[in-house]
Amino acid sequence: MVERVLVTLDGAIRDPDAPLLYSDDIGVLRGDGIFETVLVRDGAACALELHLARLRRSAEALELAAPDLEAWRTAVQTAAKEWGAEREGLLRMVLTRGRDSEHGATGKQSAIKAGDLAGAEPATTGYVLVLPVPERVKTARTEGVSVITLSRGISIDLAQEAPWLLLGAKTLSYATNMAALRFAQRMGADDAIFTSTEHRVLEGPRSTVVIARDNQLITPPARNGVLPGTTQRVLFTEAEKAGWECKYEPLFIADLITADSVWMLSSVTLAARVNSLDGLRMSAPDNAAEIAELVHRGVTQPGNITDW
Repeated sequence: MVERVLVTLDGAIRDPDAPLLYSDDIGVLRGDGIFETVLVRDGAACALELHLARLRRSAEALELAAPDLEAWRTAVQTAAKEWGAEREGLLRMVLTRGRDSEHGATGKQSAIKAGDLAGAEPATTGYVLVLPVPERVKTARTEGVSVITLSRGISIDLAQEAPWLLLGAKTLSYATNMAALRFAQRMGADDAIFTSTEHRVLEGPRSTVVIARDNQLITPPARNGVLPGTTQRVLFTEAEKAGWECKYEPLFIADLITADSVWMLSSVTLAARVNSLDGLRMSAPDNAAEIAELVHRGVTQPGNITDW
C-alpha cells in the first residue's frame, strides 16, 4: 500500500521522494501560486468539478494563464486510481507561477501555456500529491471541534476595495492561517474562526463556517472576503433538496452563540460540528446527524455541480 502518490500534469507517476521543484520556484520563494485540497474516497476525487472551477477562478485572480482543466482532471484521476479504493486520501492540486529565472523580477506570466510540463523548462509548475488523511480528521468528524474566535484585523469591505489582496482566492500564502491554528492549539482549542473588525464572522483557517438555525443553513457571503467553499456548496445543494432553506448572509459572533449548531466544513474533514466556542459548550442538536449525512452524500454525487 503506497503512502504517497505524485503525478505531474503530463500524466506521469513520479517518485514522491525524488526532487521536483527548482530552487527558484516562485511558489517557494514568494508563495505565488494556488492550490486545491480534495478528498479521495473509493478511488475517486470527491466534488472534483467544483475544485477545478475554483482552481480556474483562483488562477484568474492571480493573473495566471488559464489552467488546462483536462490535464488537471486526468492527473487527479490517475493519482486517485494509483492511491486505491481501500482508504481515504488527501489530494492536493498545486500550481505555482514557475521559475523566477523565467519570469523576471515581477513574476510576469510568459506566453507558454499554463500547466504545460512537457518541456524542460515549463512556465508554471503543477502537480498532484496524495497523502494519508490525518488522524485529526476522524476525531473532528465524530467528536466535533473546539473553536476560538480570532480577529483577522480586516473589514468586510476590504475584499471589494482591495481585490489585489486575493481574499477570495485559494493561494499558497498560508502562513497566517497556520499561525492562527497554532495559536488556537496553544489556547487549548482545535480550530479558529476569523472575525472582521466589525465582529462579523468570516471563515476558519482551512474551513467554511455554516450555522444551523431552525430550518435554515446560513454562511457568510463571499463578498465579505471569504473563500467560496466547495463542501458548503454541496451541503446547500443536498439540503435544499431535503427542504432546508439555505442562505448567504452576514453573521455576527452572537449568531454563532445563539445558533442551533455551528459547523466547520472543509474538503477533507467534510463536516465538523463546533462542540465548544470560546470556552462555551455547544450541545449537539437532534438534526446534527442529518446535516453531517447531507455533506457526506453531497460530496459523492458525480456531476452534482459543475461550476460556481
